Amino acid sequence: MALPARRQRRSALATVRTIDFVCSAIAIGLNAPQWALAAEPTVLEIEAVGTAFRAKLSDGSVKQGTEFVGAVLVFKINDGPPTRIRIASIRPDPADNSGSVLLHDFRIEATNEPFCNPAPDGTRLGFPVAGVTTADGRLTASEPRVFQLVCTSGAQGKCVRFGYHPWQTSPNGRPMRDYFNACVRLLRADYCGDGRGWTRDGTLVDIWDDHGIQTLDAGGDLAFSFEAGWSADGAVCAAHSRIPEIMTLEMLKAYCPKLGAIATCDETSARTAGALVFNRSR
Repeated sequence: MALPARRQRRSALATVRTIDFVCSAIAIGLNAPQWALAAEPTVLEIEAVGTAFRAKLSDGSVKQGTEFVGAVLVFKINDGPPTRIRIASIRPDPADNSGSVLLHDFRIEATNEPFCNPAPDGTRLGFPVAGVTTADGRLTASEPRVFQLVCTSGAQGKCVRFGYHPWQTSPNGRPMRDYFNACVRLLRADYCGDGRGWTRDGTLVDIWDDHGIQTLDAGGDLAFSFEAGWSADGAVCAAHSRIPEIMTLEMLKAYCPKLGAIATCDETSARTAGALVFNRSR
């Protein structure tokens, strides 16, 4: 289903956090929530649909969305041992105009501590997203019933909340996953698309795209200027580096030679080169 750009239109100055891989996991089991007690139908399979869990039961019924409150899921997190995670609450994302994003309060059952790190607004929430993130930071399609836990504190969670829903189709018919991956590259300043970011926590960036999912901030802060255009493979060109103390533009072009292919990087030239999202930064 195409994402209605009009309903998603907004402007945002995003605060970057660079760490979110710690909040990725693959579900390997589900321990009985209230609707799956011993005398009740058993869970046959579980999957992520949008940002909601959906389980198929042995009697043919389906449980999904907010019915998962109280469920305990068993996850394999990175290379660690299986971890039991309880879903303490589920609520709609108040920042999402489409009504399709559900925020889950994931708790480590053994300690009752939140699974997710704090987001800039202080919340420690997340949601499931179907797919697998590769070593270079790209979300890819996967076999059915394979999904990740994504936290709102990281780039992937932010990009979903910005309206780049990887399970949908963009207004021009292109997979929205491409825009989602471009957004993640942008937030991490992953210019070369190799999974290595060149930013720091707390950095502000102004994001927009051609579908109005995100729009250029109307504040007109003259301290901000065009930084780069982004595709799912990283930046297509860069006008300046985000944090010169970390990486100058000259160093960046030496590290990632493709960025030197366009003599003058601006919105027009970046769009011509295949950029899907754009940003300004200081």
